[in-house]
Amino acid sequence: MKPGIHPDYRPVVFRDRAGGLAFLTRSTATSAKTIEWEDGNTYPVIDVEVSSASHPFYTGKSRVVDVAGRVERFNRRYGTRS
Repeated sequence: MKPGIHPDYRPVVFRDRAGGLAFLTRSTATSAKTIEWEDGNTYPVIDVEVSSASHPFYTGKSRVVDVAGRVERFNRRYGTRS
């Protein structure tokens, strides 16, 4: 790698606010917020909206989308062409 052009690759905590999951990994992402981790060290923390702890596909709490109702509403609004 060429020196001086790459961002720092360091330990960062990613935290899923909805699911309560937090994990320590290495990343080039930056954050002004920090958190004290289980090992006693302080790391930058990045809050994410969705992770495997809160995503419906991984948790098994998926929602059923009313596709038939949407199609009927479209046909009422725009009609069917014959």
